[in-house]
Amino acid sequence: MQENQELPKGWVWTKIGQIASTSSGGTPSRSNPSYFTGTIPWIKSGELGDGEVSEHTEFISEEALANSSAKLFPKGTLLIALYGATVGKVGVLTMDAATNQAVCGIFLPPWVELKFAFNYLLSLRREFIEQGKGGAQPNISQDIVRNTPFPLAPLPEQRRIVAKLEELFSRLDAGVATLRQTQAQLKRYRQSVLHAAVTGELTRAWRAAHPEPTESGAALLQRIRAERRAQWEAAQLAKRGGQLPLGDAWKKKYEEPAAPDTSELPELPQGWVWASPEQIASSDKYSMAIGPFGSNLKVPDYREEGVPLVFVREIKSGKFGGPKTKYVTPAKAEELRAHQVASGDILITKMGEPPGDACLYPEGRPDAVITADCIKWTLDSNLENKEFYVYAINAHLVRVQIAFITQGVAQQKVSLGRFKTVAVPVPSLEEQTEIVREVERRLSVIDYLEKNITAELTRAERLRQSILHRAFTGRLVPQDAADEPAAALLERLQDAPATQPAAKGKRGRKARESGQTALNL
Repeated sequence: MQENQELPKGWVWTKIGQIASTSSGGTPSRSNPSYFTGTIPWIKSGELGDGEVSEHTEFISEEALANSSAKLFPKGTLLIALYGATVGKVGVLTMDAATNQAVCGIFLPPWVELKFAFNYLLSLRREFIEQGKGGAQPNISQDIVRNTPFPLAPLPEQRRIVAKLEELFSRLDAGVATLRQTQAQLKRYRQSVLHAAVTGELTRAWRAAHPEPTESGAALLQRIRAERRAQWEAAQLAKRGGQLPLGDAWKKKYEEPAAPDTSELPELPQGWVWASPEQIASSDKYSMAIGPFGSNLKVPDYREEGVPLVFVREIKSGKFGGPKTKYVTPAKAEELRAHQVASGDILITKMGEPPGDACLYPEGRPDAVITADCIKWTLDSNLENKEFYVYAINAHLVRVQIAFITQGVAQQKVSLGRFKTVAVPVPSLEEQTEIVREVERRLSVIDYLEKNITAELTRAERLRQSILHRAFTGRLVPQDAADEPAAALLERLQDAPATQPAAKGKRGRKARESGQTALNL
């Protein structure tokens, strides 16, 4: 909202810094572990979720509070996130707590309703995000917060607006909750479809009607293994011009891809078999690969055209191309040929929470280069139904295997070597085709419903913003001529500035009372 926007009679434009004081927190030194063993809740910007702030993951000690820029904010303090992906998110403390430097506390006078200010800041999210652009991550300062225009309404009208917002939002939130619940149910149904697909339950009736496929999954795997070995032997002969030592001793140098450990896995339908990704991968040299390490591909290598790069975000979304696509030159792509992918390759995330999302690199897309934290898997040419193996990787049966071999605390990762040890089911080619057909039929319905739900959630958010806009332009509730004008409130503010945050280390009854006075709780 802009200060030149006309306000209703009795309202007045001011700035947050003219009606409230602000203060950011701080981070005690991590080199002193005892600082993080106390009882004082320590809030980080990621824990602000546009509502009450009651959940947190860390505590600090009184000593940490005394020896850092962290401050104790009283219960009821209005908070706003200053940095990163959460910039502009708001919250209200449900307890006395300290915060890190990415959180700003706003301390209001008694004649500014806490929920009025909270909802106003909520309406400015997009503006704060825009103001934070320009650096490596979004970032707004306390000065930006303090200089934010604020439409001050008469106190009784603030209360009427808050009551009306709560009435409208309670109904809107109920609808959104139902949509979210349906989303979760569809997600569970999607997993149940994939689980049924890769355990054979989905095609139980099909197998009864087709008891003798042309080639069982076990026979298919055996054929792939035999062909791979024959190709290796032919390559060895070609290297030596067809001249090899007498006898078969040289054949023992062949390294058979390792079979997976299936001792803890469920029994598969008759004719199916477990295989490792390496066992059913193409015999090409780079059929299984990860993105380039460190200095082999750096941001200065990126271009606006050329050979596209594939990132984790694209694998997770299954969407490739578009304005955010990054490229490298053809010469750089050739240098990174071990990391190139082509249409029909399976791509898997090796980093995430958790890793293991898979998708098929689409037909019609140009050859590309995977970046760090991506895995490429090129299947043997006999396996035409590549979608089946994408479904297998995304199914719970395989995802739990990936979770078991995942390592890392700050960032969860699975190495290519560990990924090669997971087990995927291999049915007959005919049954793979039937499974893909049935899964696509069911998932198309889920996709349609999810698309509709996403559209409804978008509409609900637009309605929420429309309600907020009406609220802070004075068009949500009727005015009352008997209300004391906001200008009179500002005059009083000049004589009684907003209460400052509680002093560092100040806890107990007096601290709580000072917070309650400042926020009119």
